Amino acid sequence: MTTFSNRDKNSIWHPFTPQVDGKEAVTIVRGEGALLFDEDGKEYIDAIASWWVNIHGHAHPHIAKRISDQLKTLEHSIFSGYTHKPAVILAEQLLQLIPHCGKVFYSDDGSTSVEVALKMALQYWHNSGKPKTKFIAFENAYHGDTFGGMSVAERNVFNNAFEELLFDVAHIPVPVKGSEERALKALEKAIDENTAAFIFEPLIQGAAGMIMYDAKILDEMIALCGKRNVITIADEVMTGFGRTGKMFATDFLTNKPDIICLSKGLTGGFFPLGATLCTDKIHSAFITNDKTKTFFHGHSYTGNPTACMAALASLEVFGMENTMKRVGEIGKIFSGWMKEFSADAKVNDARSCGAVFAIELKTAGQTEYLNPIADRIHDFFPGHGIILRPLGNVLYVLPPYCITDVQLEKVRTAIQRFLELN
Repeated sequence: MTTFSNRDKNSIWHPFTPQVDGKEAVTIVRGEGALLFDEDGKEYIDAIASWWVNIHGHAHPHIAKRISDQLKTLEHSIFSGYTHKPAVILAEQLLQLIPHCGKVFYSDDGSTSVEVALKMALQYWHNSGKPKTKFIAFENAYHGDTFGGMSVAERNVFNNAFEELLFDVAHIPVPVKGSEERALKALEKAIDENTAAFIFEPLIQGAAGMIMYDAKILDEMIALCGKRNVITIADEVMTGFGRTGKMFATDFLTNKPDIICLSKGLTGGFFPLGATLCTDKIHSAFITNDKTKTFFHGHSYTGNPTACMAALASLEVFGMENTMKRVGEIGKIFSGWMKEFSADAKVNDARSCGAVFAIELKTAGQTEYLNPIADRIHDFFPGHGIILRPLGNVLYVLPPYCITDVQLEKVRTAIQRFLELN
């Protein structure tokens, strides 16, 4: 019998997937809450929120209805020289949530929201008549798969095929516990008169293995950049919309970044949409009668009304379901997990922040994306009705906020069982 999994293998090239492993992709046909169902009716707990995007649960009825209503009115329209209500209202609400910013620039996803931010920073200095081209980023950074995003990322397996084509970036240590002073001094040393911007993932480096650090040191780093006239860019693509315990990771900061990148949870997991927010200071460099200083960037689906409506509906769900209260409850559960798994002899480190939990496993290989234990994790958890996608030897849980305590306990028990067997 030919299944969609068979047909998929003959026609589709999946992301981040080796082309010789012979494994068939699981065909998902339905979602509800924190669960996904395959074509055989088997259910899986989506313990990583379908690549960190689904925050309220699959097929959420309120968001689905708002999208359906929007599709009957306006599915898409050109966004250069024209506008529409969903984009305007969403921008207003995002600026209310991030009040130190003054403008919203829409794009298509997380990578493009970062690309917009990098170009915005570079052109700010160009338009100001003081061209600067140097970026500073953290070691281990991941900022998407476009060329700008790859350039400011760590040089690793994700981008080594393109290394010669990437622009140079100064990478400094991540200010994890015990390395704060070293990281701050490295930032101070890296800044020179050609430094355009410092880009960072606030509080959690996602793709690097859920590496976590404190808001206090990031505050100091942003303050230093302010004194040295360096633009700061917060990549909140993963950390935004409640994931760290507040609506945005930058809500933990006293000193705010000049530019903020949003995507993933922005639409509740329903549609791709990116948003890059900037301060009035950044935007002011583009207010000029000189048309050559226009920000010449855009996408065919920029500001898509249906995606904007999904984002508005997602923000409504936060109020309707008291979502941040549930995030706090998940955070307390994960704090308990952290204490439990830290005591396991097979765990090198356990850490949590808001609704993110991660354990770094002790393995013969180093901590990296291609660590062989990742294959064992991939093979083990679907058999237990759980979707987990490890980052090498880092096993993490980043669920939809609607996940129940019973479902979380099933995930915890399965992790415990995996450790016993491995």
